[in-house]
Amino acid sequence: MAVQISIYLNEADEWHRRPMHIQILNYLREENVAGATVIHAVAGFTGRSRVQSSSLVDVGGKLPLIVTFIDTDEHVARVMAKVREMAANRLIVREEVIIEQGDME
Repeated sequence: MAVQISIYLNEADEWHRRPMHIQILNYLREENVAGATVIHAVAGFTGRSRVQSSSLVDVGGKLPLIVTFIDTDEHVARVMAKVREMAANRLIVREEVIIEQGDME
């Protein structure tokens, strides 16, 4: 069993004046998390905002991003306090997953 975390952001989100998704990735790498990816959406919305789409001329850096990472429950628990701090007021989803192929080393 492993745990997968998905953090829903948008392009404009920042942590210490830098793109939040990159800051989260850098932190996860420093903490030796098994794997992490940022997915850049072509359309979506958060909360009550209007739908943003890559086909709009002036999106203004508001397209959705999803940072997802996976590791053991113990390792995820160790990094989550900082992740929650970095992504305050953002949707964070936790799922238990089964690794079908490959490993986390």
